[in-house]
Amino acid sequence: MMPPRAGGIINNPIRDVHTLYQSYLPFVAGGGLFIQSSRTFPIGEEVFVVVTLPDTRERVPVNGKVIWVTHRNQGSRPAGFAIQLSGDEGKRLKNEIEKLLAGQINSDRQTFTL
Repeated sequence: MMPPRAGGIINNPIRDVHTLYQSYLPFVAGGGLFIQSSRTFPIGEEVFVVVTLPDTRERVPVNGKVIWVTHRNQGSRPAGFAIQLSGDEGKRLKNEIEKLLAGQINSDRQTFTL
């Protein structure tokens, strides 16, 4: 696990499965996660995020590379950025997310990115 960058730690509590569905990017190799934020980072920058999944208090620290940026709210899409999950914690988080979203991942419902 890499230490936090100069930008500090980004906390990302995901309160319900609907928001998790909207935030998860299953089409990204290794999994991806959209983080609602007014902060922006350049594509390719490594960031350190602490994720809390619905119905748990466990905080999962994960590093990821920024792969998507929405600079300001665009209709139903909030401002924020998406990361490609990496490392062992990223794999673990991807597996936990996919368990919570079982049967929903390939739905055609709108997400925060597509």
